[in-house]
Amino acid sequence: MKNARTVFLCQECGHRSPKWMGRCPSCGLWNSFAEELDTVDRAGTEVGDRGFGSRPVSIDAIDAHEKGRMDTGMGEFNRVLGGGLVIGSTVLLGGDPGIGKSTLLLQVLHRLAAAGLTVLYVSGEESARQIRLRAERIGALSPGLVVLVEVSLGAVITQIEVLRPSVVVIDSVQTMYSDTYSSAPGSVTQVREASEKLIVHSKKTGIPLFLVGHVTKDGSIAGPRVLEHMVDTVLYFEGDSGHDFRIIRAVKNRFGPTNEIGVFEMRDRGLVEVDNPSALFLSERPRGVAGSVVTAAMEGSRPLLVEVQSLVSETNFGIPRRTTIGVDHNRVSLLAAVLDRVCGFNLSGHDIFINVAGGVKIGEPAADLAAVASLASSYLKRPIDSGTIVFGEVGLTGEVRGVGQVESRIKEAERMGFTRCIVPRSASEGFSAGKVVDVAGVSTVGELIDRAL
Repeated sequence: MKNARTVFLCQECGHRSPKWMGRCPSCGLWNSFAEELDTVDRAGTEVGDRGFGSRPVSIDAIDAHEKGRMDTGMGEFNRVLGGGLVIGSTVLLGGDPGIGKSTLLLQVLHRLAAAGLTVLYVSGEESARQIRLRAERIGALSPGLVVLVEVSLGAVITQIEVLRPSVVVIDSVQTMYSDTYSSAPGSVTQVREASEKLIVHSKKTGIPLFLVGHVTKDGSIAGPRVLEHMVDTVLYFEGDSGHDFRIIRAVKNRFGPTNEIGVFEMRDRGLVEVDNPSALFLSERPRGVAGSVVTAAMEGSRPLLVEVQSLVSETNFGIPRRTTIGVDHNRVSLLAAVLDRVCGFNLSGHDIFINVAGGVKIGEPAADLAAVASLASSYLKRPIDSGTIVFGEVGLTGEVRGVGQVESRIKEAERMGFTRCIVPRSASEGFSAGKVVDVAGVSTVGELIDRAL
C-alpha cells in the first residue's frame, strides 16, 4: 500500500504514539503498546461507505415523533433501557466473565422471537452446539431465533442484510475481525472498526443492535474509550459470585434516565426478574443487633432499601484497619473522623469494618447518616430499633444535610413495613407525616444518636 505507515496503539485505552513506549501515559499500563497499521492509511475505505448520505435540513422540518419502543418481554430490562428498545439504537452490555450476559440476551431474544419476530444471535466465542445446549437449559428454543457463528465482520454484515432481522446481538464485539487490518481480533483497531461499521449499519437500517463487551481488571469495558461514546446506551452487568442476584445498571442512555437499575436472580433455568428488590436484600436481616441499620438509596427512579452493617472493635495493632464493602472507603474514613471529633468517640484506636449486605454498592451521599448510625450503634453496643430507617447526608462539622426524593424513600419504607424514618430536618419540615410512618427530623449527628440510640 502506497505511503503506508504504522503507529503504536495502547491495547488498553487506545492511546496513539509514533514510537514504542514501555508505559502508557494515558492509562498507566506497562507493556501495552502494539504496532498496527495507521488508521489514516486504510485500504479500501470510502467516505460514502460510512456516511449516511443525508442532506442538511431545517430543524423545523424534522419529524420528532418517536416510534413505539420494542417490548423485550422483561420488565426489569425495559426499565433499564428507559421503557423498551428504541428502533435503530445500539446498546453496549459489559460485565465480568460468566456473570450472565449471554444468558440474559438469549432470554431476551427468545421472548422477542416468541412474539413473532426474527432475531439474530451472532457468536464469535461459542459453537452452535454450545448455544443450543444453553438455550435448552433456559428454555429459549424458538424458530425465529437464528444463530450465526462467525467472526468475520464482512460476513456478519452480509448475513444481516440477507436475513433482515428485527434485533441483532453481537457476542462479543472483541471477537469481530475485519480483513482491512492486519491486527489481531480484540485489538483497539479491530474493535473500533467493527463497532463503527455495525453501528452505522444499524442506524441506516433501523435494526436495534446489542454489543457484548469484555471488561478490564478495573471493571471498565475493554477497548477504546470512544466505543462508549459511539453507542446510545451503556449497561453494566454487576454481581457477586457469592450471591445469586444480578444488577444491570445504565450508566449512559440517550433515550432514558441514567443510573437506572434492573434486578435479576440467577437460577438453574436462567435469570429471573426480581419485582421487589428491597424485600430480597432485607430478607435475612437480623433483629435487635448492634451495628445494623436500614437505609433508602435511590437507584435511578427506584428507591431501594438495603442494610448497612458495621463492626467497631479495639485494634490489636498500631494502625487501626478500615475495611469497607459496598460504600466508598474515603467516605467512611471521613464519617469516622466526624464521629471522633464531634461526638467524642475514640475511633482512632478501633478497627472499623462496614458492609452493605447483599453485595449492593451505594454511591450517593444519602447513605452517610445510616453509616454514622451503624458505626455509633456498634461502638456503643446499642441496637437500633428494627422498624427504623435512616437516610441523609453528613457534613464535616456534623450537620445533617437534605437529600432528594424524600417522599419516594418514605413511601418505600412504609410499603416494607417500617414505622419510623429519621431524615434531615430540612426534609421533614416539608413532609406531611402519615399515620403509619413517624418522620423524625435531625439537624446534627449528635441529635441522631440521641434519637436513634
